[in-house]
Amino acid sequence: MAGSHGWLRERGLPPQGAACRGVELTLLGPVLPVAEPVLLPLALEAVAAGFPSPAADYVEASIDLNVELVPHPSSTFFLRVEGEAMAASGISDGDLLVVDRSVTPRRGSTVVVVHGGQLLLRRLEGGAPRWRLVADDPLLPPLALNGDDPHLLIWGVVIHAVHHLTRSPGGAATGPAATSAQTRPRRSAA
Repeated sequence: MAGSHGWLRERGLPPQGAACRGVELTLLGPVLPVAEPVLLPLALEAVAAGFPSPAADYVEASIDLNVELVPHPSSTFFLRVEGEAMAASGISDGDLLVVDRSVTPRRGSTVVVVHGGQLLLRRLEGGAPRWRLVADDPLLPPLALNGDDPHLLIWGVVIHAVHHLTRSPGGAATGPAATSAQTRPRRSAA
C-alpha cells in the first residue's frame, strides 16, 4: 500500500486509510495466523453456462479458498453488506465482501469508503480532478472525492463478493449471511 499513495495523490485522490478515526469495524471472527490450507474438492471440468459439455469424466483436484480469495492476508478484511445501494452491480444485502487495502483503486473499482465516520460501498468513477463515488441506487447522490475532505477517504478495494444463491424452504438465505440477516429487523412489505 505504501507505493499506492503517490499514485493516488497524482490523480487527486486521498491516500487510503488516512486518518480513519471514528470508524469502528466489527470483526466476524478472530484474526488468526496463517493456518494450514483447507483443501476443498474442485472439479477440473468447467461448468457450461450455455450448451452442456459432452465430457463425462470429472477429475477432481483441490482448491484452497484462502489462496484464491485472499492474496494479501495482512491487508485483507471481510465485511458484510447492509443495504441494496450496489444491487445493480450484483452486491446485495447480506453478501460477504473481501476487501483488500493494499490494492490501488482505479476507475470502475468497487471501494469501501469512510464518509462521516461510516463505511460506505461505492464505485469509483470519473478522473482527476473530478473523481466521484457512485452508488447503483439513483436516489443516492454521488460523492465528490477531491482529496480536500478529511472525512471522505477510500478505505479499501473490494476484490470479491460472496453472494448466497440458495434459500431455505421458508425463504431465508442459507449460510452465515442468514444468521446476521435474521438478527436485523425486517421491513414490512406494505
